[in-house]
Formats: sequence, structure tokens, C-alpha cells
Amino acid sequence: MKYRLIILLVLLPFISFAQERGVGIRLGEPLSITYKDFLSEYISIEGMIGVAGINGGSYYQKDFESNLPESNAFYISHLAQKGISFNVRSAYHEDITDVFGITDGYLLAYGGVGIQLRTTKVTYAYRDEQNSALLRNDNRTNVDFGPEVFIGAEYYFDDVPISVFAEAGFFLELIDRIGHIKGQGGIGVRYIF
Repeated sequence: MKYRLIILLVLLPFISFAQERGVGIRLGEPLSITYKDFLSEYISIEGMIGVAGINGGSYYQKDFESNLPESNAFYISHLAQKGISFNVRSAYHEDITDVFGITDGYLLAYGGVGIQLRTTKVTYAYRDEQNSALLRNDNRTNVDFGPEVFIGAEYYFDDVPISVFAEAGFFLELIDRIGHIKGQGGIGVRYIF
């Protein structure tokens, strides 16, 4: 109990900055549960946890060929399963309600940066070139980490504590395959409290 009280007292200054907190769901890449909070009138922070999509087939084949389980392994195929995705990011917001002549609610445009950690489980099927009749499997967890950039817009309703948003962006891998860029985007809804 004492530690909870200390943590609350340490976090209280950050909590008091909040204008509008929201929790919701983001449909897209990655599919996530999202929590967003404002630190000031223009700056927000957001955390997302969800399901990461898989990359294209050639991505995993190149990964296998650059890290062979045996020196004479020959790639046959692979099966990739979605893993987890964790994002932490910050955005700058600008009110664009008047630009579109909106009279009910308000619309914010935003852009920002963040970091992302993604995993994917991959099972490779391969043959040994010496014994081509024997099919073997190699199970791996593909971990990707790097920065992301994004832009979007979020509409806040007047009558109900709900906002809806749409966004698009890019994720750049720094760990696993340096320089690989993945397009991302999504739509979603948040409950404002």
C-alpha cells in the first residue's frame, strides 16, 4: 500500500496536466487497444498494445537465407503467425474545425513520432541439400523494433464522450532488418473520460 501511495504522488503532477483522456480500439495495422492523454493543449502521448500484422513472404525468406539453421539448408516455405505490437508515441495537435466549417464538435489534425516493438512467430520448412527427402522445421520469433512517424485527424463529438480518428504512417526497423519500412494506418474510436 505504501508503494502505491508513493507511485501516485510521483505521477500526480503528470496526471494533472491531462485535458482529455481516451481509451479505445484501433482497427488497422497494428490492431490495438489505445490509450491517449494530453500533456498540454497541443501535445499528446499515446500507448497502444495489440496484434502485429505479418510482413510479405519475401521478407521471411530473406531472413531465413541470411540466418540458416544449417549450412546446407534449402528454404521450402514458411508459416507466419501474428504476434504482439507495443507502441509508445507523442503527437502535436492543431485545431482545424474552422477549415471544414464544422459547427458541432471539433476536429484536430495531428502528426507525431513514436517507437514500436513487434513480434511474429515464424515456422520455416526446409530441406537439407544432402538429404533432400527429409523435410525439417525451424521455429523462430521475429522481433522488430524502431521508430514510427504518423499523421491523422480526430473528431470529438459534443453530445457524447466519444472521438473517432483515422491515421497513416510508416514504421522503420532498426533491430532485425535495418532500413525495412512498413506502411501502417488505421481507424478507431475512443471513449473520452
